[in-house]
Amino acid sequence: MSQMSQQTDEAQARPGTWMTPAAYGASRAAVWTAAVVLVTDIDGRVLVQSVDYRADRLLPGGAVDAGESPSAAAAREMWEELGVEGDYRRGLAVDWIPADTPGFPPEMRFPGEILHVYDGGTWTPERIDSVRLPAQEVTGIHFAEPADLPALMDAGDARRALSALRARVNGSGTALLEDGRPTAPTALDRLGVLRTRRIPQRGPWHPGPVPAHLPVRDRSGWLFAPDGRVLILVARATGAVHLPPLTSAPTTGAAPLGYRYGDQGAHVRTAARLGSLPPAADPAYARLLATAEQVRELSDWGPAGAQELAAVHTARTRLALPAPTRTPPTELPESGTRW
Repeated sequence: MSQMSQQTDEAQARPGTWMTPAAYGASRAAVWTAAVVLVTDIDGRVLVQSVDYRADRLLPGGAVDAGESPSAAAAREMWEELGVEGDYRRGLAVDWIPADTPGFPPEMRFPGEILHVYDGGTWTPERIDSVRLPAQEVTGIHFAEPADLPALMDAGDARRALSALRARVNGSGTALLEDGRPTAPTALDRLGVLRTRRIPQRGPWHPGPVPAHLPVRDRSGWLFAPDGRVLILVARATGAVHLPPLTSAPTTGAAPLGYRYGDQGAHVRTAARLGSLPPAADPAYARLLATAEQVRELSDWGPAGAQELAAVHTARTRLALPAPTRTPPTELPESGTRW
């Protein structure tokens, strides 16, 4: 009796759902595997590359070779495409790309794909200058404002990159995606944060109160909750992130933090402790609590953002508040809250 006949007889003799190894193997879905790396510069822009075989931009990375782990493939692709050595172990997202995704020619017989997105970190100008492009395939790199990714990339690639970037800001581990969309959306995902261009406030940082002779364009507050996180406003229509005005809620311990000065006046910052949060005055804005680092990552403040962040930490210490752990920003109820 042949081995196949013996397995068939065994399958018929066994009750339930038992399958022969051959039948079980044939029943499993086969998919491709790929790995890409998400890199930002110190201004929070995303590295995308131009290639000689398609018009839209891509995150660096590519197919996982037979017998290769996804993280090893990410490191290999970064070396082959950009001449940069690295170890990419921190996953930002794992995406399931369905077999019926548009854009794949029928003769390719695309079976679907599992794509891993790794965190390539924030690159300094010196590291960016170390990039060495190959003789073919990659024709250039560009750092793009997150909101510009849908115009530069394939729609699915852009969704995936933005979801991975939000996962990095959230800091809660790898996001699971299906066709670029999170299966468990966070507040940043639900509100579409980073889908519109961040408002640049790139003037130099000046500590302390604004001089009386300078015109003031706006006043906003670093308003601390008891756990050390701060209040931010997110426009529901655009996903734009703002620090709130000092009048958003009752506060204590208010003190001038500093200001930025640009062509249209000073952007003044005040630090204070939140006493409570009244009912929302404007339903067009969601109210979230986030760490100071997350606020900076969702803003376009230029190199001086590090100086403002340092001033915020000093103010938090002065207010005797703890250093918060990075967790996904929490949306607060419209009805308000008491600590």
